[in-house]
Amino acid sequence: MIQQAIKSGKLKPGYTIVEASSGNTGIGIAQIAQQLGYPCCIFVTKDCAREKLALLRQLGAQIFICDNSNGIDDLLSSQFQAAHYAANNPSCFFTDQYNNPQNPLAHYLTTGPEIWDQSHGKVSHFFAGIGTGGTISGIGQYLKSKNNTIQICGIEPHGSILQYYKEHGSAPPKTSTMDKIDGIGRRFIPGTFAPNHIDNILQVSRQETISCAHDYYEATGTLLGFSSAAVLVGLEQYLQQDNPHPPQDMVLLFADYGDRYLNSLYPSLKEKQVQYDKL
Repeated sequence: MIQQAIKSGKLKPGYTIVEASSGNTGIGIAQIAQQLGYPCCIFVTKDCAREKLALLRQLGAQIFICDNSNGIDDLLSSQFQAAHYAANNPSCFFTDQYNNPQNPLAHYLTTGPEIWDQSHGKVSHFFAGIGTGGTISGIGQYLKSKNNTIQICGIEPHGSILQYYKEHGSAPPKTSTMDKIDGIGRRFIPGTFAPNHIDNILQVSRQETISCAHDYYEATGTLLGFSSAAVLVGLEQYLQQDNPHPPQDMVLLFADYGDRYLNSLYPSLKEKQVQYDKL
């Protein structure tokens, strides 16, 4: 997104990069902004993990705390606040990860081919959490262009509306409370979400995800991030179903690791100052 913005002239020297993020994309943008010499402003929600906020500050980002992440139609959302800030400050570039076509395109051009090449074309199933939808949409489009029988499976929390949207072609008339799993799940339809490249969307609970993360740590000594543990729960759910496409060579995308969730996901481990390895 940033490379294309520089190439097109939309992001000029001295401009400020602006984004709404649950934290992970914001951290990536802050890293690139620091390397390229751009200031950046990241709009996060009030429940953003403390570790993410600390890392954003360490990278020099200016942080704005918003009430929610419910999309551009909610005046209190991080998406609206980021767009409003960029629109009213002419020396800003809004990366707009929820609607920027460069988001899924980046995964179509890079992550998808990487998965195909490293699996030697044998991948049969791909599992990933759905946040903006850009990652799974871009990867799904690429993998299906190589082999249309590859099953693309998305994971979201209970209460998210993307599964309903895929099945019905519209948002649900009523929404329920959404389980909080950092980085995935939406109460609006991102412009970067392309359900035609996705075969299944599985919903998982916060408690299942927490339990899975703890079990994985006990078994491997590795701390998973919230959305990564959710992907594992989704895989377990998929394997319990009667599927016409039995898994053979599966690829799971783990988008984060546990050091960003010590307070929220692993509080007992944080108290003990447990040493661990990142993914």
